[in-house]
Amino acid sequence: MARRIDARKPGYVATITAFLNEPRGAVPDLVDTVRDMIADVRGSGGEAVARYTAKFDELVLDPTLLQSDNVDLYRLASACPDDLKAAIDFAAERIAAYHEKQRPEDHQFTDAAGVQLGWRWTALDSVGVYVPGGLASYPSSVLMNVVPAKIAGVERIVMVAPAPKGQLAPAVAYAALKAGIDEYYPIGGAQAVAALAFGAGRLTPVDKIVGPGNAYVAEAKRQVFGTVGIDTIAGPSEILVIADETANADWIAADLLSQSEHDASSQSILITESESVAAAVEAAVGAQLETLSTGARASSAWFDHGGIILVSDMDQAADVANLIAAEHLELAIADPEALLPRIKHAGAVFLGHHTPEALGDYVTGSNHVLPTSRAARFSSGLGLNDFLKRMSVQKASPEGFSALAPAALTLAKAEGLPAHARSVSIRTNES
Repeated sequence: MARRIDARKPGYVATITAFLNEPRGAVPDLVDTVRDMIADVRGSGGEAVARYTAKFDELVLDPTLLQSDNVDLYRLASACPDDLKAAIDFAAERIAAYHEKQRPEDHQFTDAAGVQLGWRWTALDSVGVYVPGGLASYPSSVLMNVVPAKIAGVERIVMVAPAPKGQLAPAVAYAALKAGIDEYYPIGGAQAVAALAFGAGRLTPVDKIVGPGNAYVAEAKRQVFGTVGIDTIAGPSEILVIADETANADWIAADLLSQSEHDASSQSILITESESVAAAVEAAVGAQLETLSTGARASSAWFDHGGIILVSDMDQAADVANLIAAEHLELAIADPEALLPRIKHAGAVFLGHHTPEALGDYVTGSNHVLPTSRAARFSSGLGLNDFLKRMSVQKASPEGFSALAPAALTLAKAEGLPAHARSVSIRTNES
C-alpha cells in the first residue's frame, strides 16, 4: 500500500516534513566525481570531453570540433514522422505565444526631487541548453528551453544532447531545428555542463545554462553556478493532486502515474478529505500499474516515495499543499478557482478535471521547467525573464543632485567611506 498520512491528527506538519525530507535518487560520491570531471574539462578542454563521450556514449568526437560525422541534425530530423512533426509545430506555436505575453516593458519616470529613474531589459548574449538525449525522446524539453530564449532575443543558443553510438531521437533533432538551433554538440553529462561553462574545443563558454538532466548534470550545474547562471538545480519529478468527491479515480491515478513513470525517484502525492476517494484512487493506481509499460519504475516511485494525505477540509488541503510546494499541483475539485487564492507555493497549477499535468508538459504553452524539492517556496518556473536582465537607470539634474546630496554625504560619512563622501562633496564644494 502507498504511504498514508492523516493530517487530521496533531503533529501532521512534522510528519509530512519528515516524509518530504526522505532522500530520493541519491548518488554515492556524486559531488567529488563531478568536481573531478569539471576540473578535467577545465584543464584538458575538448580532449577531456571527447574522452568522456567515448567512454559513456561510445561516440568518437573530434576533440577540437566536438562533432561526429555520425550525428547530423538534418539527417536525423528527416526520420521524424509527419504527425509528430505537426505536434511539435503545434506545441512550438503555443509555447511561443504564451512566453511572448511575458515580455516586460522598459520604464522611466521623474520623481519629486527631479531625478529620472527607470529600468531597461536586455537579453543575455548566450545560453546553453541541455537536453536529455540518446534514444529517449524529449522534444518538449527542446521547445520549452529554446523557444523562450529565442523570443527574449538571445543571440547565441547552444544545444547539447548526448547521442550514444550516434543515436539521437529524430523528434529531438526536428524540434531543435524548428526552434532555430544552429549550434549543437552531441555531448552530455557533467562534461557537457563543464564545456558550456568553461569552453572546450570550438565550443566557447555561454553565460547561462538551462535544461533538465540526471543527477550528474544537476550537480554540475550547481558547481559551475557563479561562473555562469543556471535556471535551477532540478530534482526528481513531482506531482501533487488535491481531489474531492467529484474527481474520477481513474483519471487521478493516471495523473499520479504520469510523474511516477519518469523515474523511480519521482514523487506523486494525493490530498483528499474523502476516505472513499483515497481508497478508489489507490485501487486505480494498482490496476493501472499492472498494464503500464513503464510500470517497473512507476511502481517503485509510487510505493517508495508516493503517498496519500487525508485532510479535514479544503482549507487544510491548501495549507498542506503550500507546505509541500510541489513542482506540479492539480486541483481536481468541483470549484478549483475558489481554492486557487489559497495556493501560494507550487511550480505550476492545473485547474479542474480536464487539465491534467501532462497537457502542461506539452501543449498548454506554459513552461514545464519548474522548481522541485520544495523550491517553489522561493523560485518560479522557467520563463522569458530568465533570458533577460533588468538594468536600473538614473539621471540627476543639478537640482536633483542638490536634493539628494546631503543625505548621500551623511550616509557615506557614517559608513566610513571617505571616497564616497568626496564623490558627492566635490560637486558641492563641501568638505
